Amino acid sequence: MSTRSPARRMLALCLLVILASQAADIAAPLLVLLWDEFVPPICGVPSETSPYVCDMVFRHPSIIDAGTLLLVLAVILAACFPAVRWCLRPLRDLVAVIADVGPQNLGHRLRPGPGTDELAVLGRTVDEMMDRIAVGYEAQRRFAADASHELRTPLAVQRTLIEVSMSDDLTADQLDLLTAQLLATNERNERLIEGLLVLSESDRGLMTRAPLRLDEITADVLAAHRSRAADADVKITSSLQPRVVLGEKVLLDRLITNLVQNAIKYNRPGGTVDVRVGDDPALVVVNTGEDVPPEEVTALFEPFRRRAATRIDHSGGAGLGLSIARSITQAHDGLITASSTGHDGLTVEVSLPAAAQGLG
Repeated sequence: MSTRSPARRMLALCLLVILASQAADIAAPLLVLLWDEFVPPICGVPSETSPYVCDMVFRHPSIIDAGTLLLVLAVILAACFPAVRWCLRPLRDLVAVIADVGPQNLGHRLRPGPGTDELAVLGRTVDEMMDRIAVGYEAQRRFAADASHELRTPLAVQRTLIEVSMSDDLTADQLDLLTAQLLATNERNERLIEGLLVLSESDRGLMTRAPLRLDEITADVLAAHRSRAADADVKITSSLQPRVVLGEKVLLDRLITNLVQNAIKYNRPGGTVDVRVGDDPALVVVNTGEDVPPEEVTALFEPFRRRAATRIDHSGGAGLGLSIARSITQAHDGLITASSTGHDGLTVEVSLPAAAQGLG
């Protein structure tokens, strides 16, 4: 991309206009002298029959100078339009390049170089924007492909179960088993679709914000999951300090629920889930589950993936828990991170901006 600066062109144009205005002051008297020298006089000695224009010129000789100056300025102004277009031509060239960018060539970049003028800065900013768009587009494409895969398999299972159930030689026990399997597959589809809807909603951002007690929301979520943790032989411990954040209660509830459910599900018998609410980070969830290699922690936030980016098995959840948690956190202008030493489970930390006002 060319780095011809519109500002430099405008500066050159301003200098040209200044020089032209100075030249106009010099050119006007010269043009008058040339007119008097080579053009026959139109107006003679004023008399009662002289035209009005001649009479005014005789009484006010400066009118000729002023008229000549106006003529020169008119010529300058007439030249300004193409001059301004010449100054803005680099921007028009930039528009043409950007207009060629589409889904098929998201890798195209302007590459303006290391210049410091405004056009180079604009070009680098556009390139950075295209980098973010390309990453988001690729993530959406991969997400759509993964969602299609995750839906295709259970739908195929449902079809097979229905076809088998239409057989005439099935016993009552076999029909009951098929019905239970069909119901389980349908429930998984419902969880997957619900997760996709929540993920889409959180990606759009927050519609409203209100000051909320994060510790109280967390306490409610933990109370609702204690029986589930007991069934899995997992102990829940907590330390909840008062913490006010701005956000939507439904989404914050889902954020905490997903983290607690994951901490229980991917734990070990006799393990613990420790949940803490404080200033910074606002929320910490620690479990004593299976070992997670540190290099694989980042992949846990990818949709439909866990552990070395492999797909979830179809007996589990939809594989969207941490993806939804990340999206909800980002919608609240926060940051979610996970860490593991590889031998003591997983620690998830959520940082959220504090509310400007507290709750009474």
